[in-house]
Amino acid sequence: MIESLQLPGYVLQSNGDSAWDICFDGAVSEALSALIIGLETHLEQQIASGDWPEVIELIPAYRSLTVCYDPLQPSPQDQPPLRERLHTLVRDFIVTSDKARVPSPSAGSTTIEIPVCYEGDYAPDMDALCARVGFTRNEVIRRHSAPCYLVHMLGFTPGFLYLGGLDPELTCPRKSQPAVKLAAGSVGIGGSQTGIYPQETPGGWQIIGRTPIRLFDPTREYPFVARPLDRVRFVPISAEKFKALALILAQESAQDPAQEQPGKTPSC
Repeated sequence: MIESLQLPGYVLQSNGDSAWDICFDGAVSEALSALIIGLETHLEQQIASGDWPEVIELIPAYRSLTVCYDPLQPSPQDQPPLRERLHTLVRDFIVTSDKARVPSPSAGSTTIEIPVCYEGDYAPDMDALCARVGFTRNEVIRRHSAPCYLVHMLGFTPGFLYLGGLDPELTCPRKSQPAVKLAAGSVGIGGSQTGIYPQETPGGWQIIGRTPIRLFDPTREYPFVARPLDRVRFVPISAEKFKALALILAQESAQDPAQEQPGKTPSC
């Protein structure tokens, strides 16, 4: 049985026997993502200080924050049950906090430039997408590389970036039959979203390019190429440049894994 607690602006809903979903009203937006990440950060700070001992993981998404907990770990004796404490936390952070209601999405964010080759075998679905949207290859590349995308969240596989800001005229349905294996670094469009596959996995998005950059590397201090609320800009490169850059990055990674990082610029 699903338990829920309705309040203005969000619903606190049970997710099985070991998680609560804080689900927010409203459309996906930069401000909503900033609010969710702000709430996650606020709760992480309290967890780090020793409060909330039963909470084991926080999972932000487009319109929700999932709070995973150990159902065998009781709340502190001087505290109410977890659901009530979460309600109080959300109410105090969102309902009564002007700063949370008017977040500053770009504060502290970084723009990451990711090189992408849109040519030949690196873009196996480019022709199909061009036919679907009615643009030439060069126009698709221009439109896809023009925006400064917002990282809303990470998920699906380690390091997969969910990006907002795709030109709506590049919207294209996912494949009716997903590919069994996509190369790591494949850049695709699925519906109104664009993103990069960090690992070699199956996938159903239309692949229009590939990057030599590794989006996930567990040897790095921070294993992901970007954080939520960062910005991403795609930089078109040739096939020759892709091969040369891939070789350089492989050599640098072999010498010092921490060196393999894409270019970072001030936030746009």
